[in-house]
Amino acid sequence: MRVWPGSPYPLGATWDGEGTNFALFSENAEAVELCLFDAPSDAGERERVSFTERTDGVWHAYLPDVRPGQCYGYRVFGRYAPHEGHRFNPAKLLLDPYAKAVSGRVQWEESVFGYPFGSPDDARPDPRNSAKAMPKCVVVEEEFHWGDDRHPRVPWNRTVIYEAHVRGMTMLHPEVPEHLRGTYLGLATDPIIDHLGSLGVTALELMPAHHYVNEHDLVQRGLTNYWGYNSIGFLAPEARFATAGLGAQVMEFKSMVKRLHRAGIEVILDVVYNHTAEGDHRGPTLSFRGIDNAAYYRLDPHDRRRYVDFSGCGNSLNMLHPRTMQLIMDSLRYWVAEMHVDGFRFDLAPALARELYEVNRLGRFFDIIRQDPTLSQVKLIAEPWDLGAGGYQVGNFPIGWAEWNGKYRDTVRKFWQGARGQVAEMAYRLSGSSDLYQVGGRSPNASVNFVTCHDGFTLRDLVSYERKHNEANGEHNRDGTDANYSRNWGVEGPTEEVRILRLRERMMRNLLATLAFSQGIPMLSHGDEVGRTQRGNNNAYCQDNELSWIDWDMTPDRREMLAFTRRVLKLRRENPVLRRRTFFGGAPVTRSGHKDIAWLRPDGGEFTDDDWHDPRARVLGMLLHGQATDERDTRGRLVVGETILVLLNGGGRSTRFVLPTVPEPGTWVQEVHTARPGRRTIKADAVALVAHSVMLLRYEEAR
Repeated sequence: MRVWPGSPYPLGATWDGEGTNFALFSENAEAVELCLFDAPSDAGERERVSFTERTDGVWHAYLPDVRPGQCYGYRVFGRYAPHEGHRFNPAKLLLDPYAKAVSGRVQWEESVFGYPFGSPDDARPDPRNSAKAMPKCVVVEEEFHWGDDRHPRVPWNRTVIYEAHVRGMTMLHPEVPEHLRGTYLGLATDPIIDHLGSLGVTALELMPAHHYVNEHDLVQRGLTNYWGYNSIGFLAPEARFATAGLGAQVMEFKSMVKRLHRAGIEVILDVVYNHTAEGDHRGPTLSFRGIDNAAYYRLDPHDRRRYVDFSGCGNSLNMLHPRTMQLIMDSLRYWVAEMHVDGFRFDLAPALARELYEVNRLGRFFDIIRQDPTLSQVKLIAEPWDLGAGGYQVGNFPIGWAEWNGKYRDTVRKFWQGARGQVAEMAYRLSGSSDLYQVGGRSPNASVNFVTCHDGFTLRDLVSYERKHNEANGEHNRDGTDANYSRNWGVEGPTEEVRILRLRERMMRNLLATLAFSQGIPMLSHGDEVGRTQRGNNNAYCQDNELSWIDWDMTPDRREMLAFTRRVLKLRRENPVLRRRTFFGGAPVTRSGHKDIAWLRPDGGEFTDDDWHDPRARVLGMLLHGQATDERDTRGRLVVGETILVLLNGGGRSTRFVLPTVPEPGTWVQEVHTARPGRRTIKADAVALVAHSVMLLRYEEAR
């Protein structure tokens, strides 16, 4: 095998059309060997290549005879001294942190551990070769015919996010070709794209698509890491979502993105940079730990054998090290520049901002992204909490970031479950959460509003189950959150089963309507629009089966729920007053004295301070005047929207709600009523607002 010096940049394996450059960072290693394999399942390498070149901590070589499809891994030599933070063990085959494709799965046998598995301590290295049990990296051909593909760049205020799992979305869909189900290409088929388009979805947020590992304990229980929040390859698309092997996942992912872009749908990746699949100090040696443990991980300063853990998964990446920071930034840029994704949702994002132990709101991570000409232009969404001290950071992320608004989720659930004293909180959430975002100079578009997501009950289960039912996870129902917030969802006392079922359907409509009619960015969890159930499992992370997959059997009640979801999102899309770019000011916007927003009691009067603090208040009206829109047309003129009245009754009694007077001649038209479907013109001066219901009325001016 011919070996030339090569270049320290770019890191990873880079095919240039004639040969492949290999570059691996390890500042503490004493030697590095590149191992070449004929197939991912091979136990022994065909050839080993010792790197003789080292530049700024990067070991590198150029191999003119290596082509795309070549399988490879590394062996890294150095001190095995866990108490000093070093865990080098050349018996262990290691994945390239910059690999663009990985083929095969980790086989859980004792050889993948850097120490003798089962030993009372990890002070001695294990001498067994792990190659047979390890997946292999793959050199890929990056050339792809993108044609005229462009980022859709949907404005934030027009964005509707749909959180989905690649497999779960398509595994049971009867119109997706069987050989494409559960794959990237399956997501790119017409039935899926047509479904998303019918909802008005503008962004598909994919649960982790980085190459990840099934945890040892899950495999022992006969389960799998379905969700994928256990990454090991930050530039490699997950291979199990591809129809073929040896790098095909790269081309198929790109094909999916290109097809979705053609339909005007953005692709947002859920990324997990806060930890890796190597777990705590007793975990396997798969990549980072054996390449340079002290550089890549946050080590406990009092015991460098152990890790600082902000994620609850055993380790935290060392964001203080420039090469670790570079890896994350290079990964992000790669997914935007080469894979054409449109944004990212950062799992446990505060963990990335911890300079020492405190969350630094304007830490280096955010500063680097903000000045980056590529990353600063894509959609950036934070999960604004982690498991460390002070980890709940809702409302504290910088300008340019959106956040999963956990307070929105909690408030909306509590209101519809009949909790006392929620009207003031509900008003904040409906109007864009100015209490969280306005002071920092942000807009309603900083709030990603959601009621359910992958983590927790589905929408149907949320209104149907008092307690979790996670028995299938094999943890004796101890995992997941303990219970729902409430046990009634409007069901009080002895009630016939038919009424309970109807009320649950109405509660689902209430939650969907609230989501659609709130300022901010709505996010649907896949399948909620058709009443998907996990039979009470609120932590289905390990259920890669019918329990988690969307059931596309469209029964009449599912069709009704889908039609309703399409309806409320269509109303949002057509009325710019429901999706403002700036917060309401509460000031008059017309000569007649109309405010841009007014909060109304059932008697038609505006809320007073006493009303806001009345724990008995369960009914709320939100009046949005048509001239409160801040949207402009192509000529820069303000778009005049329609006057909208949203009424919510979270109580158990029906209420007569007096309609506000509008000086312009016209009539109120009922567009949505979650208890009494149908569109009708209101001829009286008041409406009957049924218990546990939402109404949306549109003022239709006379012509």
